[in-house]
Amino acid sequence: MSSWGGSIMTLLQRIQAREARVVVVGAGYVGLPLAVEVAAAGFRTTAYDKSADKVASIGRGVSYVNDVPSSKLEPLVRAGTLASSSDPESLASADVIIICVPTPLNKTKDPDNSFILDAAEMIAARMKRPQLVVLESTTFPGFTREVLLPRFVQAGRKPDLDFFLAFSPERVDPGNPKYFTHNTPKVLGGISPQSLEVARAMYACFIETLVPVSSTDSAEMVKLLENTFRAVNIGLVNEVAIMCARLHLDTWEVIQAAATKPFGFMPFYPGPGLGGHCIPIDPLYLSWKLKTLKYHARFITLADEINSAMPEFIEVMVADALNARKKAVRGSRILICGVTYKRNIDDVRESPALDIIELLQRRGAEVAYSDAHAPILRFGEQEMHSVPIEEADRFDCVVITTDHEDVDYATLCERAQLVVDTRNATRAVRAKYAAKIVSL
Repeated sequence: MSSWGGSIMTLLQRIQAREARVVVVGAGYVGLPLAVEVAAAGFRTTAYDKSADKVASIGRGVSYVNDVPSSKLEPLVRAGTLASSSDPESLASADVIIICVPTPLNKTKDPDNSFILDAAEMIAARMKRPQLVVLESTTFPGFTREVLLPRFVQAGRKPDLDFFLAFSPERVDPGNPKYFTHNTPKVLGGISPQSLEVARAMYACFIETLVPVSSTDSAEMVKLLENTFRAVNIGLVNEVAIMCARLHLDTWEVIQAAATKPFGFMPFYPGPGLGGHCIPIDPLYLSWKLKTLKYHARFITLADEINSAMPEFIEVMVADALNARKKAVRGSRILICGVTYKRNIDDVRESPALDIIELLQRRGAEVAYSDAHAPILRFGEQEMHSVPIEEADRFDCVVITTDHEDVDYATLCERAQLVVDTRNATRAVRAKYAAKIVSL
Protein backbone atom coordinates (compact mmCIF):
# COMPACT_ATOMS: atom_id res chain seq x y z
CA MET A 1 0.00 0.00 0.00
CA SER A 2 1.34 3.47 -0.90
CA SER A 3 2.10 5.95 1.87
CA TRP A 4 -0.80 8.08 0.57
CA GLY A 5 -3.11 5.08 0.71
CA GLY A 6 -1.92 4.28 4.20
CA SER A 7 -2.55 7.84 5.38
CA ILE A 8 -6.09 8.07 4.09
CA MET A 9 -7.02 4.57 5.21
CA THR A 10 -5.66 5.15 8.71
CA LEU A 11 -7.66 8.35 9.12
CA LEU A 12 -10.82 6.93 7.54
CA GLN A 13 -10.67 3.92 9.81
CA ARG A 14 -10.31 6.11 12.91
CA ILE A 15 -13.25 8.25 11.78
CA GLN A 16 -15.50 5.28 10.99
CA ALA A 17 -14.67 3.65 14.33
CA ARG A 18 -15.35 6.96 16.15
CA GLU A 19 -11.78 6.80 17.46
CA ALA A 20 -10.69 10.07 15.86
CA ARG A 21 -10.08 12.88 18.32
CA VAL A 22 -11.68 16.14 17.23
CA VAL A 23 -10.87 19.72 18.19
CA VAL A 24 -13.22 22.57 17.25
CA VAL A 25 -11.29 25.84 17.26
CA GLY A 26 -13.64 28.62 18.32
CA ALA A 27 -16.50 27.87 20.71
CA GLY A 28 -18.92 30.60 19.70
CA TYR A 29 -22.40 30.44 18.21
CA VAL A 30 -21.04 28.26 15.34
CA GLY A 31 -18.35 26.26 17.09
CA LEU A 32 -20.17 25.19 20.24
CA PRO A 33 -23.24 23.71 18.48
CA LEU A 34 -20.87 21.91 16.10
CA ALA A 35 -18.73 20.54 18.94
CA VAL A 36 -21.86 19.27 20.69
CA GLU A 37 -23.05 17.44 17.57
CA VAL A 38 -19.62 15.88 16.99
CA ALA A 39 -19.43 14.73 20.61
CA ALA A 40 -23.00 13.41 20.51
CA ALA A 41 -21.96 11.31 17.49
CA GLY A 42 -19.43 9.50 19.68
CA PHE A 43 -16.18 11.38 19.04
CA ARG A 44 -13.96 12.57 21.87
CA THR A 45 -14.19 16.28 21.24
CA THR A 46 -12.49 19.37 22.60
CA ALA A 47 -13.90 22.86 22.19
CA TYR A 48 -10.89 25.17 22.05
CA ASP A 49 -11.32 28.87 22.74
CA LYS A 50 -9.12 31.68 24.02
CA SER A 51 -11.94 32.90 26.25
CA ALA A 52 -11.44 31.58 29.78
CA ASP A 53 -15.11 32.32 30.52
CA LYS A 54 -16.34 30.14 27.66
CA VAL A 55 -13.96 27.32 28.55
CA ALA A 56 -15.08 27.41 32.19
CA SER A 57 -18.76 27.53 31.24
CA ILE A 58 -18.43 24.47 28.99
CA GLY A 59 -16.52 22.71 31.75
CA ARG A 60 -19.49 23.24 34.06
CA GLY A 61 -21.89 22.01 31.40
CA VAL A 62 -23.56 25.42 31.21
CA SER A 63 -24.35 26.68 27.72
CA TYR A 64 -24.06 30.34 26.72
CA VAL A 65 -25.49 29.75 23.22
CA ASN A 66 -29.27 29.81 22.85
CA ASP A 67 -29.33 26.99 20.32
CA VAL A 68 -27.46 24.64 22.67
CA PRO A 69 -29.49 23.79 25.77
CA SER A 70 -27.43 23.00 28.86
CA SER A 71 -29.48 19.82 29.14
CA LYS A 72 -27.73 18.59 25.97
CA LEU A 73 -24.29 19.98 26.79
CA GLU A 74 -23.97 18.85 30.41
CA PRO A 75 -24.32 15.05 29.87
CA LEU A 76 -21.61 15.13 27.20
CA VAL A 77 -19.26 17.00 29.52
CA ARG A 78 -20.07 14.70 32.43
CA ALA A 79 -19.40 11.62 30.29
CA GLY A 80 -16.03 13.00 29.22
CA THR A 81 -17.01 13.04 25.56
CA LEU A 82 -16.83 16.83 25.32
CA ALA A 83 -14.07 18.84 26.95
CA SER A 84 -12.96 22.45 26.69
CA SER A 85 -9.55 24.06 26.69
CA SER A 86 -7.68 27.30 26.12
CA ASP A 87 -4.35 25.48 25.84
CA PRO A 88 -3.07 25.32 22.23
CA GLU A 89 -1.41 22.00 23.07
CA SER A 90 -4.87 20.47 23.03
CA LEU A 91 -4.55 20.56 19.23
CA ALA A 92 -1.48 18.33 19.22
CA SER A 93 -3.40 15.03 19.58
CA ALA A 94 -6.23 15.91 17.19
CA ASP A 95 -7.03 13.74 14.18
CA VAL A 96 -9.61 16.27 12.98
CA ILE A 97 -9.51 20.03 13.49
CA ILE A 98 -12.46 22.24 12.51
CA ILE A 99 -11.90 26.00 12.47
CA CYS A 100 -14.89 28.15 13.50
CA VAL A 101 -13.39 31.52 14.34
CA PRO A 102 -14.75 35.02 13.57
CA THR A 103 -14.01 36.72 10.25
CA PRO A 104 -14.99 40.38 10.72
CA LEU A 105 -14.28 43.42 8.57
CA ASN A 106 -11.72 46.02 9.52
CA LYS A 107 -12.41 49.75 9.68
CA THR A 108 -12.09 50.11 5.91
CA LYS A 109 -14.57 47.24 5.33
CA ASP A 110 -11.81 44.92 4.11
CA PRO A 111 -11.69 41.27 5.25
CA ASP A 112 -9.93 40.58 8.54
CA ASN A 113 -8.73 36.98 8.40
CA SER A 114 -6.34 37.33 11.33
CA PHE A 115 -8.31 34.90 13.51
CA ILE A 116 -8.05 32.19 10.85
CA LEU A 117 -4.34 32.86 10.36
CA ASP A 118 -3.71 32.67 14.11
CA ALA A 119 -5.51 29.32 14.20
CA ALA A 120 -3.53 28.11 11.20
CA GLU A 121 -0.24 28.97 12.90
CA MET A 122 -1.26 27.03 16.02
CA ILE A 123 -2.28 24.03 13.93
CA ALA A 124 0.80 24.07 11.68
CA ALA A 125 3.11 24.04 14.70
CA ARG A 126 1.40 20.94 16.14
CA MET A 127 0.25 18.93 13.12
CA LYS A 128 0.13 15.17 13.51
CA ARG A 129 0.08 12.77 10.57
CA PRO A 130 -2.44 12.11 9.10
CA GLN A 131 -4.89 14.86 9.99
CA LEU A 132 -8.03 16.47 8.55
CA VAL A 133 -8.38 20.25 8.79
CA VAL A 134 -11.69 21.87 7.84
CA LEU A 135 -12.32 25.61 7.70
CA GLU A 136 -15.90 26.70 8.39
CA SER A 137 -15.27 30.43 8.90
CA THR A 138 -16.59 32.57 6.06
CA THR A 139 -13.95 34.05 3.79
CA PHE A 140 -13.38 35.00 0.16
CA PRO A 141 -13.20 32.49 -2.72
CA GLY A 142 -9.70 31.09 -2.98
CA PHE A 143 -8.66 31.64 0.64
CA THR A 144 -8.39 27.97 1.65
CA ARG A 145 -6.34 27.11 -1.44
CA GLU A 146 -4.30 30.31 -1.75
CA VAL A 147 -3.67 31.19 1.90
CA LEU A 148 -4.42 28.31 4.26
CA LEU A 149 -2.90 25.49 2.20
CA PRO A 150 0.51 27.21 1.80
CA ARG A 151 0.67 27.81 5.57
CA PHE A 152 0.65 24.06 6.17
CA VAL A 153 2.95 23.28 3.24
CA GLN A 154 5.47 25.83 4.52
CA ALA A 155 5.46 23.97 7.82
CA GLY A 156 6.87 20.97 5.95
CA ARG A 157 3.59 19.06 5.59
CA LYS A 158 2.42 17.39 2.39
CA PRO A 159 -1.22 17.65 1.33
CA ASP A 160 -3.09 14.35 0.98
CA LEU A 161 -0.23 12.62 2.75
CA ASP A 162 0.36 14.44 6.03
CA PHE A 163 -2.93 16.32 6.03
CA PHE A 164 -6.25 16.67 4.23
CA LEU A 165 -7.84 20.10 3.83
CA ALA A 166 -11.44 21.12 3.16
CA PHE A 167 -13.82 24.04 3.42
CA SER A 168 -17.40 23.69 4.67
CA PRO A 169 -19.30 26.95 5.18
CA GLU A 170 -21.26 27.25 8.39
CA ARG A 171 -25.00 27.55 7.93
CA VAL A 172 -26.20 28.63 11.34
CA ASP A 173 -29.50 30.46 11.74
CA PRO A 174 -29.69 31.45 15.44
CA GLY A 175 -33.13 30.97 16.92
CA ASN A 176 -34.41 28.80 14.06
CA PRO A 177 -36.73 26.21 15.66
CA LYS A 178 -36.57 23.81 12.69
CA TYR A 179 -33.03 23.74 11.32
CA PHE A 180 -30.01 22.94 13.48
CA THR A 181 -26.45 21.80 12.80
CA HIS A 182 -27.35 18.15 12.18
CA ASN A 183 -30.30 18.63 9.80
CA THR A 184 -29.11 21.61 7.76
CA PRO A 185 -27.59 20.40 4.45
CA LYS A 186 -23.81 20.86 4.54
CA VAL A 187 -21.72 22.01 1.58
CA LEU A 188 -18.23 20.48 1.38
CA GLY A 189 -15.28 21.21 -0.88
CA GLY A 190 -11.78 19.75 -0.68
CA ILE A 191 -8.43 20.84 -2.09
CA SER A 192 -8.42 17.45 -3.82
CA PRO A 193 -10.73 14.45 -4.28
CA GLN A 194 -8.88 12.72 -1.45
CA SER A 195 -9.41 15.60 0.96
CA LEU A 196 -13.09 15.74 0.02
CA GLU A 197 -13.41 12.00 0.65
CA VAL A 198 -12.03 12.28 4.18
CA ALA A 199 -14.14 15.36 4.96
CA ARG A 200 -17.29 13.60 3.69
CA ALA A 201 -16.56 10.59 5.87
CA MET A 202 -16.21 12.83 8.93
CA TYR A 203 -19.27 15.02 8.39
CA ALA A 204 -21.46 12.06 7.42
CA CYS A 205 -21.16 10.90 11.03
CA PHE A 206 -23.20 13.82 12.37
CA ILE A 207 -24.83 15.67 9.41
CA GLU A 208 -27.93 14.28 7.69
CA THR A 209 -27.33 15.65 4.18
CA LEU A 210 -24.00 16.47 2.52
CA VAL A 211 -23.63 18.58 -0.62
CA PRO A 212 -20.17 18.00 -2.12
CA VAL A 213 -18.80 20.52 -4.62
CA SER A 214 -15.77 20.43 -6.87
CA SER A 215 -13.38 22.63 -4.89
CA THR A 216 -12.85 24.72 -1.79
CA ASP A 217 -13.22 27.81 -4.00
CA SER A 218 -16.72 26.70 -5.02
CA ALA A 219 -17.69 25.98 -1.42
CA GLU A 220 -16.49 29.44 -0.36
CA MET A 221 -18.49 31.03 -3.18
CA VAL A 222 -21.62 29.12 -2.16
CA LYS A 223 -21.60 30.76 1.25
CA LEU A 224 -21.11 34.23 -0.17
CA LEU A 225 -23.85 33.73 -2.76
CA GLU A 226 -26.32 32.68 -0.05
CA ASN A 227 -25.75 35.76 2.06
CA THR A 228 -25.35 38.14 -0.87
CA PHE A 229 -28.75 36.96 -2.12
CA ARG A 230 -30.29 37.94 1.19
CA ALA A 231 -28.42 41.24 1.50
CA VAL A 232 -29.34 42.37 -2.03
CA ASN A 233 -33.00 41.42 -1.68
CA ILE A 234 -33.25 43.08 1.73
CA GLY A 235 -31.65 46.16 0.19
CA LEU A 236 -34.27 46.09 -2.55
CA VAL A 237 -37.20 45.82 -0.15
CA ASN A 238 -35.72 48.50 2.12
CA GLU A 239 -35.66 50.82 -0.88
CA VAL A 240 -39.24 49.80 -1.66
CA ALA A 241 -40.16 50.85 1.90
CA ILE A 242 -38.57 54.25 1.30
CA MET A 243 -40.48 54.55 -1.98
CA CYS A 244 -43.76 53.61 -0.29
CA ALA A 245 -43.16 56.25 2.36
CA ARG A 246 -42.77 58.88 -0.38
CA LEU A 247 -45.89 57.58 -2.14
CA HIS A 248 -47.90 57.37 1.10
CA LEU A 249 -48.46 53.64 0.63
CA ASP A 250 -48.50 50.83 3.20
CA THR A 251 -45.28 48.89 2.58
CA TRP A 252 -46.52 45.76 4.31
CA GLU A 253 -49.80 45.70 2.41
CA VAL A 254 -47.89 45.92 -0.86
CA ILE A 255 -45.50 43.10 0.07
CA GLN A 256 -48.22 40.83 1.42
CA ALA A 257 -50.31 41.28 -1.70
CA ALA A 258 -47.32 40.60 -3.96
CA ALA A 259 -46.53 37.45 -1.95
CA THR A 260 -49.83 35.89 -3.05
CA LYS A 261 -48.32 35.35 -6.50
CA PRO A 262 -47.59 31.59 -6.60
CA PHE A 263 -44.59 31.90 -8.92
CA GLY A 264 -41.78 34.31 -9.67
CA PHE A 265 -41.85 36.17 -6.34
CA MET A 266 -40.24 35.55 -2.96
CA PRO A 267 -41.17 37.96 -0.15
CA PHE A 268 -38.48 39.80 1.78
CA TYR A 269 -39.28 42.32 4.48
CA PRO A 270 -37.82 45.73 5.33
CA GLY A 271 -36.37 46.71 8.67
CA PRO A 272 -34.16 49.23 10.46
CA GLY A 273 -30.99 47.83 8.91
CA LEU A 274 -28.94 44.65 8.80
CA GLY A 275 -27.44 42.97 11.85
CA GLY A 276 -25.57 39.88 12.91
CA HIS A 277 -22.19 38.59 11.83
CA CYS A 278 -23.10 37.29 8.36
CA ILE A 279 -25.52 39.27 6.22
CA PRO A 280 -23.94 42.75 6.67
CA ILE A 281 -20.39 41.38 6.31
CA ASP A 282 -20.13 38.36 4.02
CA PRO A 283 -21.11 40.08 0.71
CA LEU A 284 -18.29 42.56 1.29
CA TYR A 285 -15.81 39.66 1.32
CA LEU A 286 -16.95 38.87 -2.20
CA SER A 287 -16.84 42.47 -3.43
CA TRP A 288 -13.34 42.85 -1.91
CA LYS A 289 -12.12 39.77 -3.79
CA LEU A 290 -13.59 41.06 -7.05
CA LYS A 291 -11.83 44.41 -6.57
CA THR A 292 -8.52 42.54 -6.70
CA LEU A 293 -9.65 41.26 -10.12
CA LYS A 294 -10.59 44.79 -11.25
CA TYR A 295 -14.32 44.14 -11.13
CA HIS A 296 -16.82 46.28 -9.26
CA ALA A 297 -19.66 44.28 -7.65
CA ARG A 298 -22.37 46.88 -8.18
CA PHE A 299 -25.35 45.08 -6.63
CA ILE A 300 -23.40 44.39 -3.43
CA THR A 301 -22.19 47.98 -3.16
CA LEU A 302 -25.65 49.45 -3.72
CA ALA A 303 -27.34 47.05 -1.31
CA ASP A 304 -24.73 47.87 1.35
CA GLU A 305 -25.35 51.59 0.87
CA ILE A 306 -29.12 51.22 1.23
CA ASN A 307 -29.02 48.82 4.16
CA SER A 308 -26.36 50.84 6.00
CA ALA A 309 -28.46 54.00 5.63
CA MET A 310 -31.63 52.52 7.15
CA PRO A 311 -30.86 53.58 10.76
CA GLU A 312 -30.69 57.20 9.54
CA PHE A 313 -34.00 56.73 7.73
CA ILE A 314 -35.57 55.46 10.97
CA GLU A 315 -34.07 58.41 12.86
CA VAL A 316 -35.85 60.76 10.46
CA MET A 317 -39.08 58.77 10.81
CA VAL A 318 -38.93 59.23 14.59
CA ALA A 319 -38.18 62.94 14.26
CA ASP A 320 -41.06 63.45 11.81
CA ALA A 321 -43.47 61.48 14.00
CA LEU A 322 -42.55 63.60 17.03
CA ASN A 323 -42.74 66.82 15.01
CA ALA A 324 -46.27 65.91 13.90
CA ARG A 325 -47.14 65.93 17.61
CA LYS A 326 -45.35 69.27 18.14
CA LYS A 327 -42.40 67.68 19.91
CA ALA A 328 -38.70 67.86 19.12
CA VAL A 329 -36.30 64.95 19.33
CA ARG A 330 -34.11 66.97 21.68
CA GLY A 331 -35.41 66.46 25.17
CA SER A 332 -37.84 63.70 24.19
CA ARG A 333 -37.76 60.40 26.05
CA ILE A 334 -37.52 57.53 23.57
CA LEU A 335 -37.74 53.81 24.30
CA ILE A 336 -36.15 51.36 21.87
CA CYS A 337 -38.11 48.10 21.91
CA GLY A 338 -35.74 45.24 21.03
CA VAL A 339 -31.98 45.62 20.55
CA THR A 340 -30.88 42.18 19.33
CA TYR A 341 -30.30 41.92 15.59
CA LYS A 342 -33.17 39.47 15.07
CA ARG A 343 -36.17 38.21 17.00
CA ASN A 344 -36.01 35.72 19.88
CA ILE A 345 -32.20 35.63 20.25
CA ASP A 346 -29.73 37.37 22.58
CA ASP A 347 -27.13 38.46 20.00
CA VAL A 348 -26.66 42.22 19.52
CA ARG A 349 -23.70 42.08 17.11
CA GLU A 350 -24.03 44.65 14.33
CA SER A 351 -27.60 45.35 15.48
CA PRO A 352 -29.06 48.43 13.76
CA ALA A 353 -30.76 49.28 17.07
CA LEU A 354 -27.36 50.34 18.42
CA ASP A 355 -26.92 52.82 15.56
CA ILE A 356 -30.43 54.17 16.10
CA ILE A 357 -29.75 54.68 19.81
CA GLU A 358 -26.59 56.67 19.05
CA LEU A 359 -28.26 58.73 16.34
CA LEU A 360 -31.13 59.73 18.61
CA GLN A 361 -28.77 60.49 21.47
CA ARG A 362 -26.79 62.80 19.21
CA ARG A 363 -30.01 64.66 18.51
CA GLY A 364 -30.45 65.21 22.22
CA ALA A 365 -33.00 62.53 23.03
CA GLU A 366 -33.02 60.62 26.30
CA VAL A 367 -32.89 57.03 25.09
CA ALA A 368 -33.65 53.83 27.00
CA TYR A 369 -34.35 50.33 25.78
CA SER A 370 -36.44 47.30 26.63
CA ASP A 371 -35.32 43.78 25.69
CA ALA A 372 -35.59 40.78 27.99
CA HIS A 373 -33.17 38.91 25.72
CA ALA A 374 -30.43 41.48 26.39
CA PRO A 375 -30.85 42.70 29.98
CA ILE A 376 -27.52 44.56 29.90
CA LEU A 377 -26.30 46.36 26.79
CA ARG A 378 -22.67 47.38 26.40
CA PHE A 379 -21.47 49.12 23.24
CA GLY A 380 -18.91 51.81 22.73
CA GLU A 381 -18.47 53.43 26.13
CA GLN A 382 -22.11 52.92 27.09
CA GLU A 383 -23.67 50.48 29.51
CA MET A 384 -27.46 50.43 29.57
CA HIS A 385 -29.99 48.27 31.38
CA SER A 386 -33.29 47.07 30.00
CA VAL A 387 -36.44 48.62 31.42
CA PRO A 388 -39.79 46.80 31.56
CA ILE A 389 -41.98 47.29 28.52
CA GLU A 390 -44.81 48.09 30.95
CA GLU A 391 -43.12 51.46 31.47
CA ALA A 392 -43.82 52.52 27.88
CA ASP A 393 -46.20 55.22 29.11
CA ARG A 394 -43.23 57.14 30.56
CA PHE A 395 -41.83 57.80 27.08
CA ASP A 396 -42.74 60.23 24.33
CA CYS A 397 -42.08 57.60 21.67
CA VAL A 398 -41.45 53.84 21.45
CA VAL A 399 -39.44 52.56 18.48
CA ILE A 400 -39.86 48.85 17.69
CA THR A 401 -36.57 47.71 16.18
CA THR A 402 -36.78 43.97 16.95
CA ASP A 403 -40.07 42.07 16.92
CA HIS A 404 -39.57 39.56 19.74
CA GLU A 405 -42.49 37.16 20.11
CA ASP A 406 -42.59 37.51 23.89
CA VAL A 407 -43.67 41.18 23.76
CA ASP A 408 -47.35 42.02 24.23
CA TYR A 409 -47.69 44.59 21.44
CA ALA A 410 -51.35 45.26 22.20
CA THR A 411 -50.45 46.36 25.74
CA LEU A 412 -47.47 48.29 24.40
CA CYS A 413 -49.66 50.25 21.96
CA GLU A 414 -52.29 50.88 24.62
CA ARG A 415 -49.74 52.40 27.01
CA ALA A 416 -47.46 54.18 24.55
CA GLN A 417 -48.07 57.75 23.43
CA LEU A 418 -46.47 57.14 20.02
CA VAL A 419 -45.10 54.00 18.34
CA VAL A 420 -42.72 53.87 15.39
CA ASP A 421 -42.89 50.28 14.13
CA THR A 422 -40.02 49.20 11.86
CA ARG A 423 -40.95 45.47 11.88
CA ASN A 424 -44.73 45.34 11.34
CA ALA A 425 -45.00 44.00 14.88
CA THR A 426 -48.20 45.95 15.54
CA ARG A 427 -50.11 44.68 12.50
CA ALA A 428 -52.74 42.89 14.62
CA VAL A 429 -53.67 46.09 16.50
CA ARG A 430 -52.82 48.77 13.98
CA ALA A 431 -56.41 49.57 13.11
CA LYS A 432 -57.31 50.02 16.78
CA TYR A 433 -54.34 52.25 17.58
CA ALA A 434 -53.88 53.85 14.16
CA ALA A 435 -53.60 57.34 15.63
CA LYS A 436 -50.54 56.29 17.66
CA ILE A 437 -48.67 54.10 15.16
CA VAL A 438 -46.27 55.12 12.41
CA SER A 439 -45.10 52.10 10.41
CA LEU A 440 -42.13 51.63 8.11
